[in-house]
Amino acid sequence: MNIGFTMMNHLKKRLTSLLVTLVALTSATFANAAPVPATGWGLPRDVSVDGHKIDWLINATTFFITILFVIMCIWMAAAVVKHGKDHQAEYDHGDSGHHVAFAMAISAVIFLVVDGNLWFNSTIDVNTTFWNYTEAEKHPEAVRIEINAHQWAWDARYAGPDGKFNTADDIVTLNDIRVPVGVPILFQLASTDVIHSFSLPNLRIKQDAMPGMINRMWTTAKETGEFDIACTQHCGTHHYKMKGLLTILKMDEYKSWSDKMSRIHARGYDPKDQAAKWGWAWKKADTNDDGISVEGKPKSAALAPERSQSVSLAPEARN
Repeated sequence: MNIGFTMMNHLKKRLTSLLVTLVALTSATFANAAPVPATGWGLPRDVSVDGHKIDWLINATTFFITILFVIMCIWMAAAVVKHGKDHQAEYDHGDSGHHVAFAMAISAVIFLVVDGNLWFNSTIDVNTTFWNYTEAEKHPEAVRIEINAHQWAWDARYAGPDGKFNTADDIVTLNDIRVPVGVPILFQLASTDVIHSFSLPNLRIKQDAMPGMINRMWTTAKETGEFDIACTQHCGTHHYKMKGLLTILKMDEYKSWSDKMSRIHARGYDPKDQAAKWGWAWKKADTNDDGISVEGKPKSAALAPERSQSVSLAPEARN
């Protein structure tokens, strides 16, 4: 009777272990099959020309991780079944030549097939696309926008018809960025207070806005519509309110809007309002700006004099 009870108890433990393993596998499967907002693995709808490269990287990573997870679950299930009560345990330091070679082989396969593949493709994408600012700036209709981040909003500045920033015909908006479809959109970002992160989820790009320096990013939209602007760096108590609206327009609609806004701002321009002059001279990608210094000056001096004077004035001017 005791022998039969022991065998049943032992079998029950094995079945319980197998059931836990199956539940884990099933949960992972349903997690990947859950409803998604549009297409992809739970990501916002991609409306950018090059966003598919980011999606590929995320999906490839998920694919490899899922394979490794399934292998480990099967391995653990096999161990549960094989190493039961009747299995003779053997003590082993695991430092024999066989074990070392096996561990090195497994590591090499993972690093070369998984990490190596991801590193190779991401390096190509970064150098040929996402950091290729020189090529983006060559486009005759490329749009240049300066972003001034502060607690807790996004100021945007467009150069007017004169092509220069911080002049009377600039377009300045708050939490409202409008861009045309089908042409490169170049952003340069700075912050007046703390670190913020300018994120356009539907365009698959984001970049930190740092006090005392200018960061950059660029993208090209392929669809029109309205999309979220978010801050993905915790920047204070009202971080959750730091959001805006990105509107992607047809080219003729964008030109009509920009011409109208430029005329409106030119009429209201006040040369004595130093707090409004937070813009800076555009840092071209083909200059010696290497991200560390600008024209031989420390990054903290890279901003235009008018903007460095307005840092302490901006909060009062907005109230």
